[in-house]
Amino acid sequence: MRIAQVSPLYESVPPKYYGGTERIVSYLTEELVRQGHEVTLFASADSVTRAHLISPCKRSLRLDKDCIDPIAHHILLLEQVFQMADEFDIIHFHIDYIHFPLFRRCHTPHLTTLHGRLDIRDIAPLYQEFREIPVVSISNAQQRQMPWLNWMGTVYHGLPKDLYRLHEVPGKYLAFLGRISPEKRPDRAIKIAERAGMELKMAAKVDKADKEYFETVIRPMLNSPFVEFIGEIREGEKDEFLGNAYALLFPIDWPEPFGLVVIEAMACGTPVIAWRCGSVPEVIRDGINGFIVDSLEEAVKAVERTRYLKRRVCRKIFEQRFTATRMAKDYLCLYEEAILRERPLLKAV
Repeated sequence: MRIAQVSPLYESVPPKYYGGTERIVSYLTEELVRQGHEVTLFASADSVTRAHLISPCKRSLRLDKDCIDPIAHHILLLEQVFQMADEFDIIHFHIDYIHFPLFRRCHTPHLTTLHGRLDIRDIAPLYQEFREIPVVSISNAQQRQMPWLNWMGTVYHGLPKDLYRLHEVPGKYLAFLGRISPEKRPDRAIKIAERAGMELKMAAKVDKADKEYFETVIRPMLNSPFVEFIGEIREGEKDEFLGNAYALLFPIDWPEPFGLVVIEAMACGTPVIAWRCGSVPEVIRDGINGFIVDSLEEAVKAVERTRYLKRRVCRKIFEQRFTATRMAKDYLCLYEEAILRERPLLKAV
């Protein structure tokens, strides 16, 4: 199958540091190539892939200090994809809705994975206008925000099976990995560690949009003797960071569409303590590969109970449900369905 993968340009594919969407695009692209498909990846030129790479910009925009207008690069991206559209059997977009007006008028089969939150009031009229565009969710919970969209199905994220290794012996610290922002609730993570009397290591980036929150709310809390703030870490550092942790804290306060870090921890055998929000009940099996909580008190109790969870079981659940091979298989089924929707005569051939 001739497949185009269209990635955001803010991070490379895979990203050097933080970047969940671009990381999934990379895992999916490389797995499709491994399975023998002809894949073209539209991404920044500093991306690394075995697919055919087409790049509208020289480097990922977040790390490009000279980038002033990121939208300009994405408009160029759309033009490049549109010019080549007839060369593909299917185009898979990962760039939210920016391509909707153009590709509503394109006859090449396409679908869009929505990686972000859908509970934002501003975007509702846009999705209502383009409600016929075929879209894919990354959790069933995500669909509930806009049930009237043209959902083709849900495809859970997946990781290469050998990307992380099982760490059978639990570490002595709690881990927080991701982004410092109000909805990720790093303040909760610090409070849990303090009440549990356990060290917390925080590997997280701070975006410009969250700088004030970091300075006014989080930085004063970093004076706690239980907290070590590491900052943003590279992909190659995650295995040790997550694998050597006692548990991952995922104390979110928003309708999380998926939560990639949760399955990264599971792949290492590390249990997860998470708030009951968004996709969490779909990914975590309460009392088996982690605990789902509704309060700070429950989270502190879960820290104690985590010692009884089996790290081999956490890893096994990852292998059963969240590998890149399974993810690619699910998407290939949707690709075939999208092609038959757009070109129904092929069904009779």
